[in-house]
Amino acid sequence: MHLAGKVAVVTGASKGIGLAVTRALVAEEVRVAAGARTTSDELAALTADGTVVPVLGDLSAPDGPAALVDEAVRTFGAIDVLVNNVGAVTPRLDGFLAIDDAEWERTLAINFLTAVRATRAALPHLLERAPSTIVTVCSVNSFLPDPTVVDYSAAKAALANLSKSLSKEFGPRGVRVNTVSPGPVETALWLGDQGVAATLAGPGGREPEAIAKEAVAGAATGRFTRPDEVADVVVLLAGGRAGNVTGSDVVIDGGLVTTL
Repeated sequence: MHLAGKVAVVTGASKGIGLAVTRALVAEEVRVAAGARTTSDELAALTADGTVVPVLGDLSAPDGPAALVDEAVRTFGAIDVLVNNVGAVTPRLDGFLAIDDAEWERTLAINFLTAVRATRAALPHLLERAPSTIVTVCSVNSFLPDPTVVDYSAAKAALANLSKSLSKEFGPRGVRVNTVSPGPVETALWLGDQGVAATLAGPGGREPEAIAKEAVAGAATGRFTRPDEVADVVVLLAGGRAGNVTGSDVVIDGGLVTTL
């Protein structure tokens, strides 16, 4: 993928898609500053040879993303790739009117402002290393709004819009900006004990497995996307083989979205 020897910053890197992206980048001989609130056994296993450096902190805090970028530059001397991945969703079973300002602010902070702040901090370094790339993990909910995740959908729509604008501003200066929009993915966000399936199942006394099955019933493949499949798309967009792809959104949802 023409990534060997480069440096990447990945947010939300301790589990799920972020962990899979970190693993995929390491396989391409990329050094990674892995940002996360806490580490995990899986992330720790990648750090033995110094190729991956975990940077622990609250990325939803105003100074969290800049601290991650600063540590990446101190450790590796440069940044070539930024992967904005961190995110969280809370199903809103009581509807829009039950979501107060504090909940909106939390949703926007983790799903939108974290990427804004990480991008703002990283761009001066990315411009120095151009050609360089930003890949942001968005969601099909950015264009497929769902009342159950109304605040998450709005935040992801803002993220997609931001990425398109950035691609126009910084493409002429050598920084490509793209997004990846997964449908349901086999992660704790969907399938964990506190995940979307378990939360939606609770009020009706249903089984989370049934909710999960319904979530992908409309997909042509009939299954969840694996984190490594999302990671492969992220790495492709980050690398030189996609050297003239910018301002694009790659949907990976098993054919769930049927619009053209």
